[in-house]
Amino acid sequence: MAISPQILGPAEMGVGLPVPEPIPWDGNPRIIRCGDCNGKIGPVSPCCHLCRLGIRSLVLESSENLRITGFALTMWTNAWRALDALGIGDSLRKNSVQIHGYQLASANSNQPASQRSSEANVKFKFENRCVRRKMLLETLAGELPAGTIRFSSKVVLIEESGKFKLVHLADGSVIKTKVLIGCDGVHSIVAKWLGLQDAVSCGRSSIRGFVNYPNPHGYEPKIHVHLEGGVRYGLIPCSDTSVYWACTFDPSIFKHAGEEPTPAEMKQFVVANVRSAPMQVSDVVGRTELDFINYAPLKLRLPWNILLGNIQKNNVCVAGDAFHPMTPDLGQGGCSALEGGVVLARCLGEALLTKTKGHEEAKDGEFAQIEKGLEKYVRERRWRCFSLVSVAYLFGLVQQNEGKLISYLRKKFLSNYFATTMVKMADFECGELSAPVP
Repeated sequence: MAISPQILGPAEMGVGLPVPEPIPWDGNPRIIRCGDCNGKIGPVSPCCHLCRLGIRSLVLESSENLRITGFALTMWTNAWRALDALGIGDSLRKNSVQIHGYQLASANSNQPASQRSSEANVKFKFENRCVRRKMLLETLAGELPAGTIRFSSKVVLIEESGKFKLVHLADGSVIKTKVLIGCDGVHSIVAKWLGLQDAVSCGRSSIRGFVNYPNPHGYEPKIHVHLEGGVRYGLIPCSDTSVYWACTFDPSIFKHAGEEPTPAEMKQFVVANVRSAPMQVSDVVGRTELDFINYAPLKLRLPWNILLGNIQKNNVCVAGDAFHPMTPDLGQGGCSALEGGVVLARCLGEALLTKTKGHEEAKDGEFAQIEKGLEKYVRERRWRCFSLVSVAYLFGLVQQNEGKLISYLRKKFLSNYFATTMVKMADFECGELSAPVP
């Protein structure tokens, strides 16, 4: 993302969806955000918050348009606080239902469905909703001035030029910037430049799907989770007529003909592995159209790499999945990107909007303030992201473990603990945005 030297007036904010034409930059943009939107909110969210502070930014998007992959996101309390800080929370609430609980059940394939055991049934006191990715991303993008997202801008090289950074694009153009933020996903070029290790496989994969019903589906507004034979299946209502579902598993049990599985093979696999689940589960998967189902291996950044790695160097840092890719077991991937966007915007806003004393020292002083702002961001986020990545991985490991001891402990003690821990970890205050006093 890039931020230009100019400050926006109120009339320029929230002018609708961005168009592919870039802003005519007059000199060096202040901040460049290297982003691969691709249905992700990491590249867009901090730009919206910075825009609220009157700081203009540029997102370098590699694709030709605003791609939407993935179907929905589970949005916990911390995410809604971040959206409320931006002022768009209420508009998204209108198209989603409040989730009131978490129900976890397991099944023994040798028992009839009527003998399934309920391991956890916890009611929530905090806000939780499932939101369509497309709706969320378009709402965020609608808060940006036209041209904030520069399309067909694949970053291939990052160089230093004094205290500035030179961002080389695939088309041969070069952009000079004062701040560079990597929000370019799991395979981030900015993370590699910082020296962070590559994200690693957690040994599981995921199949996700989305279903639209012609009439109200009748599902309780809960997160419904079913465990069976090392496969974890869950569904959550998005609205009265739509349901989002996901299935995680060891990829070694998924046999498919080609190098990559087809949507039909994905659907067949899920149906075959949730036979002991309630009939509604098979109905949801069966109703899923092949265009609304996808497959992905699950990856995470090693927790100690988050604690000890270079998240920031001078005027460069990473955010979102480039910083903290995690498994989906806590439902905090998108939520943490939103809360991190608020923290990053606040820290950068304090740095960029605070006047530097002395005309001659203004330039060097601004770079020093930027570095301090990014260091503050990393201090606030490092331990939080370490905790989220670690707990999410452990949750998935225990829930899909079929060993007798772990299964016994999960049924007797751990399942309710998991549910209450999910709620507690979502109770995070990212703070509000306000321009610093000069």
